[in-house]
Amino acid sequence: MTIKSEPFGQTDNGQSADLYTLTNSNGLKATITNFGAILVRLEVPDRKGNLADVALGFDTLDGYANKNDPHFGSTIGRVTNRIAKARFTLDGVEYKLAVNNGPNHLHGGIEGFDKKIWSPQPLETPHGPSLKLTYQSPDGEENYPGNLNCSVTYTLTDENELKIDYLATTDKSTPVNLTNHTYFNLVGHDCGTIYEHQLTLNADKYTPSDSNLIPTGQIEPVANTPLDFTQPTALGARIHQLEMGYDNNFIINQADGSLKFAARVAEPTTGRQMEIFTTEPCIQLYTANFLDGSLVGKANCAYQQHSAFCLETQHHPDAPNQPSFPSIILEPGEKFTSTTVHLFTTC
Repeated sequence: MTIKSEPFGQTDNGQSADLYTLTNSNGLKATITNFGAILVRLEVPDRKGNLADVALGFDTLDGYANKNDPHFGSTIGRVTNRIAKARFTLDGVEYKLAVNNGPNHLHGGIEGFDKKIWSPQPLETPHGPSLKLTYQSPDGEENYPGNLNCSVTYTLTDENELKIDYLATTDKSTPVNLTNHTYFNLVGHDCGTIYEHQLTLNADKYTPSDSNLIPTGQIEPVANTPLDFTQPTALGARIHQLEMGYDNNFIINQADGSLKFAARVAEPTTGRQMEIFTTEPCIQLYTANFLDGSLVGKANCAYQQHSAFCLETQHHPDAPNQPSFPSIILEPGEKFTSTTVHLFTTC
């Protein structure tokens, strides 16, 4: 197992970004940049042992620094997903956030955690090569309260797992909901739609949303809806029953803060399979609905609608405005911790 670093360029304000490639004992590779704690490449084998990069993204730092980047591979914070009307009230104080998704706030704002330089620390662990990235988000950044100290640690284990561990502490009450926003295509990042990918979700219920993708506050069963993935189902089987595609939050069965099975995706032609385990209570399925071919990514690939899927482990969306949802408020003296594991096998 190895950890290799190389330059990735400079930001507009002159900060240096680097790439760190983790290689485990089986030859799997995960490449991460300390710009945005972003997963840039993920090379995993098919049933014949052939490696392919299964993560959409860019070849250059400029692609990720662009404000029109759709969050390829990003670490999302301070709060992932949407906050209704870009505001919330905490301890009697109303906080007004950036309006960057219709009337709402999305993925931490104009310059969320995915647009920041993180401090990298490569680590050799008994389980495989690892990269710990830390960032200090100052009080008032994107108008969130409190100084938030956070870390994201990627570990590529010798069991062919990409493990992501999150840790955060604060000096003032603040909402925290961190995730990774990798766009996956298990055939390869440049290999067409994901309609044939077979998805299983350990989720009997979901949170319905309005036309702006804000939860209504209700929790409903997936049974007899296009959202029922309790049995293996091709992503393309019912995708066109929805207006754009999937962009839905599912509640993981029996979620209790321990590591639980959340999802399995199997791609029949290559045999690649990814299983997700998480300590988070929810998982968001998104099928790259807003890609339209205008965005050119790695290897000059024009990424099209439905050419990837995201499975973002998270707490409930818009939780600060939804009293019926579990709180995402982190208090001084507490620790936010979260773990998500992506296990790669073949079938």
